[in-house]
Amino acid sequence: MEPKIFGQHDERTLAQMDRCMRIGSVAGGVLCADGHLGYAMPVGGVIAYEEHVSVSGVGFDIGCGNMAAKLDLRLDDIASDIPTVASDIAKNVSFGLGRSNAERVEHPLFDSPLWDDCPEIKHLKTMARDQLGTVGSGNHYVDLFADEEGFVWIGVHFGSRGLGHKTATAFLKLAGGKDGIDVDPAVLQQDSELGRKYLAGMTLAGEYAYAGREWVVERVRNLVGGAIVDEVHNHHNYAWRERHGDRELWVVRKGATPAFPGQRGFVGGSMGDDAVILAGVDGESAAASLYSTVHGAGRVMSRTEARGRFVRDPETGKKMRQPGRVRHDEMHQWLREKGVTLVGGGLDEAPQAYRRLPDVLAAHADTVKIEHTLKPFAVVMAGPNEWDPYKD
Repeated sequence: MEPKIFGQHDERTLAQMDRCMRIGSVAGGVLCADGHLGYAMPVGGVIAYEEHVSVSGVGFDIGCGNMAAKLDLRLDDIASDIPTVASDIAKNVSFGLGRSNAERVEHPLFDSPLWDDCPEIKHLKTMARDQLGTVGSGNHYVDLFADEEGFVWIGVHFGSRGLGHKTATAFLKLAGGKDGIDVDPAVLQQDSELGRKYLAGMTLAGEYAYAGREWVVERVRNLVGGAIVDEVHNHHNYAWRERHGDRELWVVRKGATPAFPGQRGFVGGSMGDDAVILAGVDGESAAASLYSTVHGAGRVMSRTEARGRFVRDPETGKKMRQPGRVRHDEMHQWLREKGVTLVGGGLDEAPQAYRRLPDVLAAHADTVKIEHTLKPFAVVMAGPNEWDPYKD
């Protein structure tokens, strides 16, 4: 069985997708145009199973996703305050590794029976409570955009933080899987005891990710002002039970946005590129995509390629940094030309490290329609020296 391929991909990514197509009760597969190597399964990959779910496919950042909220404010209303607003977001939302929220967040999910259905992660509740509403680092962000009519949108991208990462790590080990790139994906039978527990843990982490994004959007709205008049919210690291044709399937999307006809999604580019609000459309190509589309622009450089890497000097033994493929002046020139105020961020997230979003969307033109194009004017991320294992 061959997957449906959108766009162009390197041989290693295609080989990784092929490996995933041969393990478990696979009923179909898709590689989206923003795809690139991931842990065991490509980011941008979609696998449908008859009766399995892939721990590796959902990945370490269970429930990672995007949320966008439109405000009844226009950019002109806050244009003079953009640097202050961006700074206030950085001060009032926690970015970085293992951070705890300064404000304790109560939420009904902490009383969910799913904690009892998945006892392997019950001990993580205190950590999860402390981290709810934190964003993390890597490619996770809080952005402010303006749409075609000048209205302000808040956009966020992050997932389930330590709860998701530790849940995935635990079940990858219990399933006998391996952590790595060129390894077989770990799959679990849906009706096995381990499979049922994993699905409970995955569901809990997904609810947690939704709650965190909603909390951050509301906190940012409170800082910016105005009221929310529209919102779009999706996971892109998750497994859904869906009907495709006459079959009920587990559809695992790793860095891929669900896009059933009429279903809306928020897809970002890079810190210096436009984002979009899109919606799925019906048709043969859309059905072949398992109603899935891109979750971003997709990397063309690894993080170490973009920012350079430390190596040992063969003569002195001292650590030295090899030059990266992106320079600070190039990154900041791009942002100046786009009119973007950046707080945090690093070379590994520079626009030059990514594809261009219009190019990857063009490969999916028959499966989605663009409702809004959003131009970023403020981007807030963790600082360049923050390392975070909880990113996707």
